Amino acid sequence: MKVVLLQDVPRLGMVGEVKDVADGYARNFLLPKGLAEFATAAVLKRVEAQRQKEERRETQVETEVASMARTLDGAQITLKAKVGAKERIYGSITSGDIAEELQRVMGLEIDKRRIELEEPIRQLGEYQVSVRLSKELVPKIKLVVEKKKEKAKEKAKEKAKEKAKAKAKEEEKAKEKAKEEEKEKD
Repeated sequence: MKVVLLQDVPRLGMVGEVKDVADGYARNFLLPKGLAEFATAAVLKRVEAQRQKEERRETQVETEVASMARTLDGAQITLKAKVGAKERIYGSITSGDIAEELQRVMGLEIDKRRIELEEPIRQLGEYQVSVRLSKELVPKIKLVVEKKKEKAKEKAKEKAKEKAKAKAKEEEKAKEKAKEEEKEKD
């Protein structure tokens, strides 16, 4: 009996293939479990249409990945990290950190598992990092790890600005309250 496979069946075939199987195997196993249908002209036509649709989708995905590879190839990103003695980073730079930075800077959503690091980065410097987008497409990006500047002065300036804003708001409220009191007297 000829059947069209609707799902991959181990030791039999892949989705969309037409197979000639024993009648009992088809009636008792493949058809009741929804793994296959009788190979009629309508079913063959539907399977062919699905196959063509899947090919178009794969082609579109391949072109998107190729454009992403062109964008990434030779790109440079900079990460800042806290540094201790001998310019060793507190913690390390991981593929997840690199993926987040690519998302933030370039707007590219890349899975951290596609970023190939031999080991986490623990020193300042420049590194070549590979991003495996597919078997053939492996663009390299330049990663620069720099020392994070001390923010003590910046924090002090921000606190001073916040205090000034709070004081200005209080003065404004006091003026409004005085105006309301004058209106009530009139």
